[in-house]
Amino acid sequence: MATKTWHSLPEYQALRALMESGTTSKAAIRLGLSQSAISRSIASLEARTGRMLFEREGGRLRPTDEATRLNRRLDQLFLALDRIDGPPDATPETLRIVAPPTYAHRFLVHQVATFLKTNPQFFISLEVASSEDVIRGILDERFDLGFTGVELSRDGVKLSLFRTSSAVCAMASDHPLSEHSTIRPEDLDGQPLIALTHRHARRAQLDKVLHSARSTPHLVAEMSTSIAAVDLAKEGLGLTIVNPFPIVQYRSDDVVFRPFASQIAYRSYFVTPDHRPMSRVARAFIRHLRLHTPKDVFSQKA
Repeated sequence: MATKTWHSLPEYQALRALMESGTTSKAAIRLGLSQSAISRSIASLEARTGRMLFEREGGRLRPTDEATRLNRRLDQLFLALDRIDGPPDATPETLRIVAPPTYAHRFLVHQVATFLKTNPQFFISLEVASSEDVIRGILDERFDLGFTGVELSRDGVKLSLFRTSSAVCAMASDHPLSEHSTIRPEDLDGQPLIALTHRHARRAQLDKVLHSARSTPHLVAEMSTSIAAVDLAKEGLGLTIVNPFPIVQYRSDDVVFRPFASQIAYRSYFVTPDHRPMSRVARAFIRHLRLHTPKDVFSQKA
């Protein structure tokens, strides 16, 4: 039956300290031990390995060839210990973000810039996708953090509420309704309207609100994103009803926003995997957003 091999880190540390310092007194100072402790460790190491590691000459210890070879084999061990105890790896920790266009272009780009300026040790990858692809990307582990304004709950995905807001009307600054402090559904009767496409859940809600108010706007265009709808409204083609967050934070002087009197409400969520812990950089970025998202009159912190 083979003899079980065991290792003693204190013995190896004593050997290395003695090899590099030359005397037990200096080795003891280096390790914060007594000289007798160094001597006992060396004696134990010699007994365990069956090798003479040091010879005494004129009151000094001279390492044998066996000690030199053993010390050389310990290089990898002490390099590994240095990596454990030393500074973090220079490779930046990566955060893979996925978000719909409205969040990515008008909000996250600026937030990523301010975050990286104060946290240069991190690296961020940002991809633009639909809300459905945000959820799919988190489930497939292609991304660490997502953003969505749609409650697309799935097993394996966690939605954490970020902001809440109510619907607004966006229009050119010279639009006739821009003088109103609040826009009511009946005010839209006969007005040119730029709507979101039917794939958006809020489109059905808007149609129901207008139908209940017996208001029939003149539909002039449908857009797949809120950004496109607001940009078209800025051109004077009509007005649009959208989620003000985060578009309202990057308003143009040519666009005005007015509250839309309805029960249409919006929620913005962080999307994270539910089956694995959140990374350090993801937690740091979420904290950055909660602290540094500018205030506006149309949305509130969750």
